[in-house]
Amino acid sequence: MPYWDQDDYDVRCEWGAAGLDHLAPSEIVIVVDVLSFSTTVDVALSRGVIVYPYRWNDETAVSYAHERSAALAVARGLDGSHYSLSPASMLTAPPGLRLVLPSPNGSTIAFHAISDGAHVAAGSLRNAAAVADWAVASGGRVTVIPAGERWPDGSLRPAIEDLIGAGAIISNLRGTRSPEAEVALAAFERFGGTLLDPILGSASGRELVERGFPRDVELATELNVSDAVPILVNDSFERF
Repeated sequence: MPYWDQDDYDVRCEWGAAGLDHLAPSEIVIVVDVLSFSTTVDVALSRGVIVYPYRWNDETAVSYAHERSAALAVARGLDGSHYSLSPASMLTAPPGLRLVLPSPNGSTIAFHAISDGAHVAAGSLRNAAAVADWAVASGGRVTVIPAGERWPDGSLRPAIEDLIGAGAIISNLRGTRSPEAEVALAAFERFGGTLLDPILGSASGRELVERGFPRDVELATELNVSDAVPILVNDSFERF
């Protein structure tokens, strides 16, 4: 096996879809996109919403939503009366809403991971302990994937909020940890008691504040306030 596969460890961690592709297969994959896909999914499922991940918000997403009798999320900030990747937009979502939620990061990775046959969960700071408890109870090796963001050229930009979120989940997992997983854990332990300020000050946090979404950062940095475990079953997230 390649030297980067982290195959010798029970708990592995690597960045983005490429990282997932290069790690040895595991029974459980936890996708972490704190600002904002994973957090939005958590808030949505807590409201009883059915969430369908999708890669891109384009014409194919329109057809994908239509086939599932689902609404299609709009761009964040495009229309305050509609649902989007903004976690705050889900706070008043009606139970039973069916929603296609495209995202180039967390949603794309989740959409990709399910094809590999693993059990796929969406993990965030809000449900870190609950997701980890589910993974421990399910058994098997766990791969934690911080999604990261994108540079203007489309390449991966590692994002500290996702590293911290991955570490929060890893802190509750059992078994041997890869050095990469240990680094994520160390990031969480460094900031675990004061998550809002460092994430507000991060590149991703500053972007959301400047765009008028400080509430999204506040929601995303609430630690272990949710017991919802979003599991990808077929093509939608269900609450476990």
